Amino acid sequence: MDTSFWFYVAFTAFVLAMLAIDLGIFHRKAHVVRAKEAGAWVAVWMTLALTFTLTLLVWKGAESALLFATGYLIEQSLSIDNIFVIVMIFSYFRIPGKYQHRVLFWGIIGALLMRGLFIGMGALLIKRFGWIIYVFGAFLIFTGVKMALRQDEGFDAEQNVMMRTARRFLRVTREYHGQRFFTIQDGRRYATPLFLVLLLIEFTDLVFAVDSIPAIFAVTTNPFLVYTSNVFAILGLRSMYFLLAGIVHQFAYLKYGLALILVFVGFKMVLVDMVRIPILASLGVIAVTLTLSIIASLFYPPKLKSIIDETQGKTGSIFGSVPQPSDERPK
Repeated sequence: MDTSFWFYVAFTAFVLAMLAIDLGIFHRKAHVVRAKEAGAWVAVWMTLALTFTLTLLVWKGAESALLFATGYLIEQSLSIDNIFVIVMIFSYFRIPGKYQHRVLFWGIIGALLMRGLFIGMGALLIKRFGWIIYVFGAFLIFTGVKMALRQDEGFDAEQNVMMRTARRFLRVTREYHGQRFFTIQDGRRYATPLFLVLLLIEFTDLVFAVDSIPAIFAVTTNPFLVYTSNVFAILGLRSMYFLLAGIVHQFAYLKYGLALILVFVGFKMVLVDMVRIPILASLGVIAVTLTLSIIASLFYPPKLKSIIDETQGKTGSIFGSVPQPSDERPK
């Protein structure tokens, strides 16, 4: 499937136009995004993804459409784990609901740029060094096992490398200044706590991209399909957050399902020369695994204390861990 550079340009222009409509029309003023609104936007993004799948079916055939759908489902699955971390970050900093959309909007803009760069690098590495596919596969197996054995812990900004870096180089106000990321005080520019949260969201996506992008390369090495499936999943992530934020902690067994998916696609990459798993079979395994982990979580929930509650307990005060204003300029 050879795709012209102009298809990338056209697709990116379409995405930017949709984001401009989102921010410029529907979210011009800061407001709390309710479940009904979030559900409507989730439906919009999923409908667009389905439309794109059908377009690929007509344009490039069933194989390309299935490859895109499988990559999209993998990315959507892994994004739920990302949502859980975002919930903990917002809980830690007590971010007002009406400002959360703005943080996620600009966070997704940064995520699109980072994902595009990572996908380009990954495609180049696979093209020049074919054996790198086995490295990606082994890494995914390791990540999946690590995820399954991981003990869930609350978020602690004090231990985050991004927060420590921000403390060193930025002057940060104690209070929010509306939805602004920066403000001027006494003739000096200060970052607001909202900007720190934006940095943490970007850092979180960077970490998750290291897992998710190799996982999609297990399905297809076509950069256009990897890029578009990533973009559609990321665009839906923000709306999914507002829809699932209140219940995501109930998916206790989801991490085991995601771990199994990572191990599956990892072995798919490692054994690519020995075992050819049909695309439809891969799609089925991923969909069934994700569905069963969610059903098990809802019908057989473990009696565990919510990690979100533990995270909120660490805040102390609203800005207990936010860097204090400093009279010194950044070095």
